[in-house]
Amino acid sequence: MSVFNKVLASIGIGNAQVDTKLEREQFRPGDLVTGAVEIKGGSVGQSIGEIYLSLHTNFMKEHDDRKYQQIATIERFRLNEPFEIASKGKHEIPFSIKLPIETPLTYGKTKVWISTGLDIKNAVDPKDEDFIRIEPNELVESAFSALGGLGFKLKNADCEEAPHRFRNRLPFIQEFEFAAYSGSYRGKLDELEVVFFMKSSDEAEILIEVDRKVKGLAGLFAEAMETDETKVRGFISSSDIPVMKDKLNGFISRYV
Repeated sequence: MSVFNKVLASIGIGNAQVDTKLEREQFRPGDLVTGAVEIKGGSVGQSIGEIYLSLHTNFMKEHDDRKYQQIATIERFRLNEPFEIASKGKHEIPFSIKLPIETPLTYGKTKVWISTGLDIKNAVDPKDEDFIRIEPNELVESAFSALGGLGFKLKNADCEEAPHRFRNRLPFIQEFEFAAYSGSYRGKLDELEVVFFMKSSDEAEILIEVDRKVKGLAGLFAEAMETDETKVRGFISSSDIPVMKDKLNGFISRYV
């Protein structure tokens, strides 16, 4: 590469372009994501270093009574060894990566996307972003269905900064808020807040915060002191799917 072309590359003129193509856009946590990264050479030849895929989501963080959006990297995948791409050349790298079981669901305002980046020495690194949909796996889906059978309806889902006692390798947890619209809990509960800590695709620890309906003067004082909320912790597994409604009802009914 001539000195002039090196200068062009270093200021971003004639850079390579990157485009990631996914075989599909809807997944469950733990699924394989397959596709290919296509690199097109620019007007000058360039040395391509690391090509990586990063899995990201957004979450809410609070500081000094102010909430703002943060971006978290869930996982990062390296795809290649360094290579050279000629001017106007093309290079394609197929890939297969596994989504972590902690990947949040794209419910509410939660977004999940794959960012592709090229490391090009002495150049502006090109990037590409592809948003994907994440649906619940069979275990979590059965829990949602069971809560629906108990008269609860999902009204909100958010990723929020995880308290230190609940923090593992990721800085956030995803919280699902359910309201009692029908059934025996209507009028007794304001809402349920549910968090799943996935141990595997077949097992999860579940945290349920039961927010009881305020009744009378004592209830008003309880609400003011935030003592009307009770946290329930338990485990669910694939073997519980046939009786999930009864199991979750057992968790909730003790605190109503």
